[in-house]
Amino acid sequence: MRDILVEIDEGSGCCFGVVNATEKAEKTLEKEGILFSLGDIVHNSEEVSRLSNKGLKSIDNEQFEQLANTKVLIRAHGEPPSTYQKAKERGIQLVDATCPVVLKLQKRIAEAYMNCKNNTQIVIYGKIGHAEVVGLVGQTAGEAIVIENCLQLDKLDFTKNILLFSQTTQSIDGFKEIVAAIKGKIANDVNFDYKDTICRQVANRTPRIKAFALNHEVVFFLSDKKSSNGKVLYEECKKINPRTYFLNNPEEFDKTVLEGVHSVGISGATSTPKWQMEKLKQLILLS
Repeated sequence: MRDILVEIDEGSGCCFGVVNATEKAEKTLEKEGILFSLGDIVHNSEEVSRLSNKGLKSIDNEQFEQLANTKVLIRAHGEPPSTYQKAKERGIQLVDATCPVVLKLQKRIAEAYMNCKNNTQIVIYGKIGHAEVVGLVGQTAGEAIVIENCLQLDKLDFTKNILLFSQTTQSIDGFKEIVAAIKGKIANDVNFDYKDTICRQVANRTPRIKAFALNHEVVFFLSDKKSSNGKVLYEECKKINPRTYFLNNPEEFDKTVLEGVHSVGISGATSTPKWQMEKLKQLILLS
């Protein structure tokens, strides 16, 4: 066994929402043997494959339309009201694993939409087409405006009131930039209100991973390539420690980069299960 210190970042790995969704899926599968998931339960192909072997079947919206009288998992990202209505019409029992933070935000946006005046634009800072954002926009009957960055502010009418929310996993700095930019453009006689709805469990990982990266000669960042959160955290880690390597799965690690190294750190995205990081640790120690 290799004489090397290998530390797993205890603050990394699947967030509460993903862990909760996975646990609900596994409990249902133990009783039912099969369960449909509307979209991949997590942005991690190995975890999806593991759960698939237990009976979890990922489906898209078109396939969902064909189902009836069965059980379907709503993953942590949440869904728009239309999904719940379709399920009710088709006798589908939903296993709702919407993250509590996302659910709270959905309710806030729905309430704002019900109470806001006609000249108020509800704006969401988030990734266009992301599952969580689709669910948030659905709370406004599709009327909310989604912006990904300051370059898309031309979608807004600065002579009308603006109410800004954020996707829960967005950057705090990015949100502050959007707020500042809107303040600089909005007309004097209209109202601009903004709600910082970013999940701190996710946002706080950026400063944590920077500190973690400094403590090790080499860092392996484990994340599925589909995870946008993983890409952001990896880049932040690499800025601090140039000897940071992105791994899509544990088997991708190159032992040659460990020559002369005495300290290795392992971190991951909010969609990286702990078992993957433990597997990587063992592969390193046995290499």
